[in-house]
Amino acid sequence: MSSASDTAQMPTTASTASRRTPWRRTKAFWAPMATIRERPVPNPAAAVVRATVMPRTLEAVSRCSTANDSYVSLAGVMEDLPLDQVRTLLAVVDGGTFDAAAAALHVTPSAVSQRVKALEQRTGRVLLLRARPVRPTESGEVLVRLARQVARLERDAYAELGLSSAGEPTRVSVAVNADSLATWFLGALTRVPAELRLCFELRREDESHTAALLREGAVMAAVTSSPDAVPGCSVRLLGRMRYLPAASPEFAARYLAGPLEETLPRAPVVTFDRRDDFQDAFVRRLTRGRTGASTGRHLIPASEGFAEAVAAGLGWGMVPETQAGPLLRAGRLTVFAPGRAADAALYWQQWKLDSPALAAVAEAVAATAATALRS
Repeated sequence: MSSASDTAQMPTTASTASRRTPWRRTKAFWAPMATIRERPVPNPAAAVVRATVMPRTLEAVSRCSTANDSYVSLAGVMEDLPLDQVRTLLAVVDGGTFDAAAAALHVTPSAVSQRVKALEQRTGRVLLLRARPVRPTESGEVLVRLARQVARLERDAYAELGLSSAGEPTRVSVAVNADSLATWFLGALTRVPAELRLCFELRREDESHTAALLREGAVMAAVTSSPDAVPGCSVRLLGRMRYLPAASPEFAARYLAGPLEETLPRAPVVTFDRRDDFQDAFVRRLTRGRTGASTGRHLIPASEGFAEAVAAGLGWGMVPETQAGPLLRAGRLTVFAPGRAADAALYWQQWKLDSPALAAVAEAVAATAATALRS
């Protein structure tokens, strides 16, 4: 079901267009669409890739659940979604503007606009929010994710057929939380076989928000705190990262000398950013929900800097056990609430694709997490 905003923005020209009578065949847009080259020169290698990729793509799409009513049922309309239009949509989202997409695709901005309008007409949904930068609607996110998955399968198929461009590595995009990135995740990437020739594009994001990047199609996989699989993705438990309530000895002596239920809510606190609720959640558990952490807080948006800020005495904070260990041994930190450590469950979510590159990364991440995290 379309949302009210989708309905309000739907194109109204070329009323003869439908799934069986596509936009590009209407009389009003026949001439402009001729510049888009809907019928490229046949390419035998590309034909082989399409024959290899499309069945796998359809299988992956058929596994996508429709958890949100605003999502387009891709399995039912796949045959009516021209890949050049889907790729154009992706180019607009990645470029942020129609002009940037036109430059990337080597076509005119008018051609880009026509392709997007044609795709919106085919699906019956508004796919883009015409803002700066351009953003996909929820329906648009489905097609953006599809475009990235098709691109991933095409690259894998070319590699398997020996048709890859010489010297061109495979890029894998992953969203990962800052604490994992600072402690164990980079070690996982070193375990990926070098012969796969992968390049990694990491997006640092809070573990409670990394799943959103998967849902938008911005990344192929994510380390997340959510056990609920994003539509079209698989999920597996990696382990639990332990956090210790810590402060410098001088800070603890000055601010935490009395009962913690009374002193901790008033003591200065270090948080990662404005969305970091971990310290507040700890205080709420300690006080049985009466209050959160102090409003006097320092925002330190870097995992290593966070631990150093706590050790320097700026405030107390929940420090990852791995990072706290050396500081505890050096006497720079103390655990002021022994026995009250907090564990954060981490999950690995990835696209449901038969991709050798993605499978290799997943196995390396799982193997490293098995030794770096608590079970």
